Amino acid sequence: MERHSIILERRSIYVNIRGMGKRVRREESLSRDRIIEASIALLDSRGEDGLTFRALSERLATGAGAIYWHVENKGDLLTAACDAVVARTMAPCAAGASPEDTIRALALGLFDAIDAHPWVGSTLTRAAGQAPMLRIVECLGQQVRALGLSDEGQWTAASALLHYILGVAGQNAANTQFARAHDIDRADFLGAMATVWSQLDPNDYPFTRSVADRMREHDDRADFLAGVDLILCGIASQDGR
Repeated sequence: MERHSIILERRSIYVNIRGMGKRVRREESLSRDRIIEASIALLDSRGEDGLTFRALSERLATGAGAIYWHVENKGDLLTAACDAVVARTMAPCAAGASPEDTIRALALGLFDAIDAHPWVGSTLTRAAGQAPMLRIVECLGQQVRALGLSDEGQWTAASALLHYILGVAGQNAANTQFARAHDIDRADFLGAMATVWSQLDPNDYPFTRSVADRMREHDDRADFLAGVDLILCGIASQDGR
């Protein structure tokens, strides 16, 4: 009887150890990176409201407690997901290019990233002192410094670029989301707007009427980059080039 109890006890320990091993392997496989990638996928498909720990748990086939081991809350998760997208966007931007080319590459990269991930724009506005925004500020600041501006001029130039890039990219993404949500065709919308503008009173709206036809087929991305170039021209005039 005693020997039988010892055997059962050993079997129980063996089963518990095996079970613990399975739990350890499962928890080890649930890394912070996996959680962030799953969060990005949820944000892209469902928006910020769709990112819940319940939905994330289902996608990762785990419990919410295991996720909380890696992230503190939804705000932490949003910032981490935003930072991952920003870091990827910035990675190829400074490969031996001139400061101007680096700024253009970063601007277009962020424009495209925010267009593909609209939630990034709104997250950046709430993450002023956190990693994703600091990455962008530091990159812009270093490139502006390399252009030879004074200390005072560096902040003015970097700030102008930052607000233009994030403002226009965010508005473009918002327009795209609105169009998708309301099943609006871009060409039809722009055509209708151009028609309305062309019929405005020429005395009250001379400029608006003059650009009406350009509204029909204008390229948002090209217009955005043209704006960046205007700022760069202003910077060049400040440092005497």
